Amino acid sequence: MTALPFALAPRMATLGGSEIRERMKRLGERELIHLGGGLPDPTLFPTARFAEAATAILSDPARARIALSYAPSEGHGPLREWIAARMTARGAPCRTSNILVTTGSQQGLDLVAKLVLSAGDTVMLELPSFIGALRAFDIQQVRYAGIPETDRLPDPAPRLAYAGPDFRNPTGTCLSLAERDHLLDLADAGAMPVLEDGCYEDLRYEGAPLPSLLALDIERRGGIERSRVIHAGTFSKLIAPALRVGWIAAAEPVIARLTLLKQAADLASGTLDQMIALALAQDLDALTEPLRTAYRDRRDAMLAALAEHMPEGVGWSRPEGGLYIWLTLPETIDGSLFAERALAEQSVATISGGAFYPVEAQRNTLRLSFSLASIDGAREGIRRLGRLARDMAG
Repeated sequence: MTALPFALAPRMATLGGSEIRERMKRLGERELIHLGGGLPDPTLFPTARFAEAATAILSDPARARIALSYAPSEGHGPLREWIAARMTARGAPCRTSNILVTTGSQQGLDLVAKLVLSAGDTVMLELPSFIGALRAFDIQQVRYAGIPETDRLPDPAPRLAYAGPDFRNPTGTCLSLAERDHLLDLADAGAMPVLEDGCYEDLRYEGAPLPSLLALDIERRGGIERSRVIHAGTFSKLIAPALRVGWIAAAEPVIARLTLLKQAADLASGTLDQMIALALAQDLDALTEPLRTAYRDRRDAMLAALAEHMPEGVGWSRPEGGLYIWLTLPETIDGSLFAERALAEQSVATISGGAFYPVEAQRNTLRLSFSLASIDGAREGIRRLGRLARDMAG
């Protein structure tokens, strides 16, 4: 039987055989358009460069012995040097000793959660927030509070702040410079660390880049060793997610403690993956330019289609980068039901916005992604969603 799209599969367990066959028949009548999962487009992966890098490494006996052995728990030294130099060039001066290579940035989020949080602690974050971060925090049995607009901290005082300042998942929005300074002020007032999720910062399509939270905090506190910010980065969105190569940048004592946690988790990230990442990273800006061009064109097509096809009462974000658009439906429409009907009736896969709220979910929301859809697919998918929105709005 054909694999079920993930948004529909959980519901199928409650349906009878005839209903399953009828829904699968409807799905098969036209091509499924993926506007849900924010996965990098595999057709844009630099496969030839991967092959060249792997061949060069493995055909050299000395490099091959290194590549096929354990790396240091902190990560492959030359890669850590490259990451430190790149972050320094972007206004966050750091040394190799400030870098820990992780198995994807998700492992970095998990390690920080284990280091900082205990049961009953409060995490202060943007609402809505990245599901992967919420799962890492949930394991620690925490409570949640939104980042306040005022200078008054939530009660009880948060133990950790989490933010994705650039084109964050799921909304595609950015923190302004004033909002970044405000978050750092709150962190100072509460003497709490800030976990910065920087996985989309290189996917900017327009506008001027803003300094990272780490760069701002280094400037205000006089160096990374005094900074409260723990920065998580990754190559997954820029090269390929299968490498599972990310990193943490932080003060040396934080890196030392996170390294102990990583040793307990997996000893070290794969050396060959790290060496391939380093080889491709030497020309990273040129390598990622095709990604930015393709994703920008798809974003533009989706935004134009939203303006053309969405009825009055529907709003959406206008991201300057990243992979996501956040859709706000009329309050009478439940996003979960909308996503289910979009898949079953319109063959368009989306994700209900309620999944991204740990507390007080805004139910009339939807996350759209333009990463996997072609330009024509994005236009057609939004046309179908607009028709459904008019139908559900009555």
